[in-house]
Amino acid sequence: MFSTRYVYVYTLILSAFAAISLAFFITIFKPLHDSNEAASKKKDILSSIAGELGQDPQLMSNEDVIKLFDEKVEQLVIDAKGNIIKDVSAEDISLATEEKKPLEERRYPLYIFKSKGSSIYLTAVRGNGLWDKIWGTIAIKDDMNTIVGASFGHQAETPGLGAEIKDNANFPKSFIGKEIFKDGEYVSVKVMKGASDPKHQVDAISGATITSVGVSEMMYKGLNSYVAYFNSIKNKG
Repeated sequence: MFSTRYVYVYTLILSAFAAISLAFFITIFKPLHDSNEAASKKKDILSSIAGELGQDPQLMSNEDVIKLFDEKVEQLVIDAKGNIIKDVSAEDISLATEEKKPLEERRYPLYIFKSKGSSIYLTAVRGNGLWDKIWGTIAIKDDMNTIVGASFGHQAETPGLGAEIKDNANFPKSFIGKEIFKDGEYVSVKVMKGASDPKHQVDAISGATITSVGVSEMMYKGLNSYVAYFNSIKNKG
């Protein structure tokens, strides 16, 4: 029968070995993990303009996505007043972190996809669904008004209901062609049952009222963060 001291020492050695082994493998595989995570983020962003690309970024290899992103996408970071913040990359901005700050201190990532002589502005939005956070990338035409694509994600929405914001391709497609300004005033795009305004409303997801309302609020608040910048670009034009 083993003594208490033996069991204690054995457990201590085994725990130390496990900790050292875990640290070793984390160190070895961290570059690969970081690379995959960066590629996954780029795929999610580019998914908002899959129609413009003519292919689904989620089906592209990590190498091809990174190459496309590096060649075609300019990264900016802006503040709440629409000013460009220098010496920081959009990829380094986390809206989950920024939303914890006072409004005047928040920073917003902006990706500009350049193709065929025009630019598409990819904005990041984040809000609340039924159970947890939801988010998305909204692609705006260079008229700073017309939506040309969208993609959404969620943390824990119900499959077949709220999760349809991501799983049902028709939902993000319903935002294409909608406009965020009406007679020069920012109005965003509202998600509602029985949508009747062809330019500023999309149909809510059946059976997912709270998630639909969450998307609608996320769109309004999220895109509003970019309005000052959009107006500055339009004024320059």
